[in-house]
Parts: sequence; structure tokens; C-alpha cells
Amino acid sequence: MVPYSGGRGGREPEAGVNMQSDAIDDVAYLTRSHHRTAALAALADRPRTRAELRELTGVSQSTIGRTLRAFENRGWIARTDHRYETTQLGAFVASGMRELLDRIETERKLRETWSWFPAEIRGLPLESFSEAVVTVPDVDDPYRPVNRFASLLRETDRFRFVGFELALLEPCRDELCGRVVDGMATEIIDPPSVVSYIRTTYPEQSERTLASGNLTVLIHEEPPEYGLSIFENRVGICGYHPDSGTVRAFVDTDDPTIRKWAVSTYDEYRREARPLAVETPAE
Repeated sequence: MVPYSGGRGGREPEAGVNMQSDAIDDVAYLTRSHHRTAALAALADRPRTRAELRELTGVSQSTIGRTLRAFENRGWIARTDHRYETTQLGAFVASGMRELLDRIETERKLRETWSWFPAEIRGLPLESFSEAVVTVPDVDDPYRPVNRFASLLRETDRFRFVGFELALLEPCRDELCGRVVDGMATEIIDPPSVVSYIRTTYPEQSERTLASGNLTVLIHEEPPEYGLSIFENRVGICGYHPDSGTVRAFVDTDDPTIRKWAVSTYDEYRREARPLAVETPAE
């Protein structure tokens, strides 16, 4: 990165509104073609030749030439021998643009599902969802969220869950039970109605998993209206349809802020829950 002391004609800004309009023009120029943001980001990482930028962006020699001239006119880059590098101004713009694009990517990822989650989830910092995997059903694969959940089960040796588990856990009960019997330490906090349904509908699987010693079932009268799954390395949040109870979306992440919230939330429900009386017949 090199210092830059010039400007575009050295003109003074006329008014705040004009400054904002000029800034929008620069943002529009930079984002109108993908290769421009890619080139500026690449130069912010390290100095590069024109040939390297052409190969990186996949545009023609004339196009990359026009882009570099526009960057130079704005004071964003400077040329040293045969290489270009960002000025302090250019590095500042590249960093801000990268942050803006990351924010937009996160928003687009969550756009269709965010309103489905309760306020407790929406109160979490959006930045923490930047690396999240968002899985929703589609016409060709209505069980995509369940399949994503099952894939995470296969990769963990410890699993904790609180919520109404039927829509998420019941479709993969065979795999879940198999993992428990094979040694996956599992703790599930359910409402009484779900516990009764599972023990009545699947008595053999219920007894086998409980007998393994690897499953602990706790009962909570008012679990959250979402499903919270805590794996060894990831946290999953399941959003349900309020009428049908089907899975609308499954969001999972390894973000430490989300994990801290998830563990704290789970522990709060755990303190309020009571153990399942295994010897008591299903209601």
C-alpha cells in the first residue's frame, strides 16, 4: 500500500447531499461489474501486475486497462514499476466494500427465513450468521433440513436438543437411535406430549436407547417455539411452521457468539426441566 496525496481535481464538496451522491456514484461504478471489486480486493491483498489482474478477473486487456485508469483517477491505486497496489484510500475503500458485500451476502442468505424465527433468535447479532448454512425445503427435496440435520448427527459424539422434536428428529429416528446406541452422548429436553407420543409410538426404540445409558430425557412444560440443537462443533436452530409444525428452515453455524448463546439458553431450560421417570408407563 502506498500513500496518496492527490484528489480528483482537488475540488471542495459543495454540500452533504452532493458528497453522498458522489459516494453513491463511486459505489455504483465499483459494483456495476464484478471484475472491478475483484481487482480492487486483489490489489488490497498485495501488489499485482496487469497480467495477473487479467488472469484473476478473466476480462480483456482493454477492460482491465480502463479499470486501472479509473482506479488511478480516483486515487485508489498507484503504479510502481510494472505492478499496481492500493493507496491508503484504496485499501480503505476495498475493506469497506468487502464488509458491505459480506453483509449483503449474509442478508440474502437469511432473507427468506429470518422472519420465521422468534424475536429471541432475531435479537442475535446478524454478523454471527455470516458463515451459517441455511437449509430450507424445496419441491424436489422437502426433507433437505432434516437431511442436513442428520449429516451433523453423523459427525458428532455429543448431542443436546431442546424443543418440539417431532418434525426434525422423528424422520431420522432410526439414525438417531443408532448413534445413541453406538455411544453418542445425548440429552433431549421435550414437552410431556412429545415424550408420551415417542414412547407410545416407538416403544422398542425408546427402551433400547434409554437402556444404552447414553440417552437422557428431560421434561419441560414450555420448551422454546424453535428447536435448538447443540453438536460438538456446531449449533443448529430449527424454525417451524406455526400451523403445521413442519420444518421451515434449519440454520447451523460454528460461530462462537451463537454457541455461547445456545449453551446458555439450553442450560436455562435444563435447570427448569425434570427427569423422565423411566419406570413409569407412557401416559
